[in-house]
Amino acid sequence: MKLICTEIKNKVGFITLNSEKSLNALSLSMIEELSVILQDWKKSDQIACIFLQGAGEKAFCAGGDIRKLYEAIVAQQKIDKKKLTQECIDFFSKEYELDYKLHTYPKPVIVWGHGIVMGGGVGLLVGASHRIVTEKTKLAMPEINIGLYPDVGGTWFLNKMPSAYGLYVGLTGTRLDGADCKFLGLADYYILSDSKDKILQELAQANWGSDPSQVVSDILKSFGEAADLPASQAELHQSFIKKFENAHSLEQFREVLLSHSDRDEWMQAGIKNFESGSPSSAYIIFRQLHIGRGLSLEEVFRSELNLSCQCCLHPDFIEGVRALLVDKDKQPNWQPATWGEVSLEWIDGYFKPLWEKDTHPLKI
Repeated sequence: MKLICTEIKNKVGFITLNSEKSLNALSLSMIEELSVILQDWKKSDQIACIFLQGAGEKAFCAGGDIRKLYEAIVAQQKIDKKKLTQECIDFFSKEYELDYKLHTYPKPVIVWGHGIVMGGGVGLLVGASHRIVTEKTKLAMPEINIGLYPDVGGTWFLNKMPSAYGLYVGLTGTRLDGADCKFLGLADYYILSDSKDKILQELAQANWGSDPSQVVSDILKSFGEAADLPASQAELHQSFIKKFENAHSLEQFREVLLSHSDRDEWMQAGIKNFESGSPSSAYIIFRQLHIGRGLSLEEVFRSELNLSCQCCLHPDFIEGVRALLVDKDKQPNWQPATWGEVSLEWIDGYFKPLWEKDTHPLKI
């Protein structure tokens, strides 16, 4: 079975992530194939725009397929715990190269962000020029639960959210629906899912002319205007999120979060994720978002590659993947186990450069 399916109709290049059983999670081979396709279509006269979608109705893309990565790290640790396995470098560097390629692609890229959109799927969505969410979109970056942090450009797009939403979403892994994504700038269009066939028909009949991006925008705008945008829970909680604007340390963030007494279901879900997540992840998420505010997109991805590979050398990422995806006991044994045990030296270790500037493996 082909994991990436392509088709060209009326200069529209269709790409389908075809791994429905895994909720279209991205494996390294899928990432590599996607990159080749985008590169081939970049200058092709046969392609005016790209439509990227996931197979089935459940998910666009539920993240990266990190089971093989987990197995490679476990095997390496049996030999030498201090050595980074090449699989980590390959997976994250090629994933970030793909994300950067989408962010800077010269042709319009439409992403149909329907159903579950998590982790690596968020990276694909936010990098596109025309980002669509629907009434069934469920987007989240819950990396704190696997000892990681919101990568795939999270340092970039979380910092672009209004108020303290980026910090809050990054630290709590709060699930966002289509209306939330539109409000927070993660999507350009909220369109009802039953409009998809009509959109494809209009793309199939489009006269591309000299400005394909404008053609796509005009088509999608009409469908977006026809959909009634529901209330965004994220927007309704603006006064709550505003309280985190003056949180200049993780301890201050935690104090504001846990001292808030009038909690509803939306808040409680975020608090639960935050409290059960990796203490180390909480610290690295706060620091990464803080130091990443002034970075260019290229610098963001380079810093994230270093941090992601450091996560592969530290214990919580592997333990989080084991507990959630391998043994599925949902009982991670975090190291350090509590906030009080996390030292500044320990967190500094996550940010220690693995390469000199001229030897950095990420070429973008």
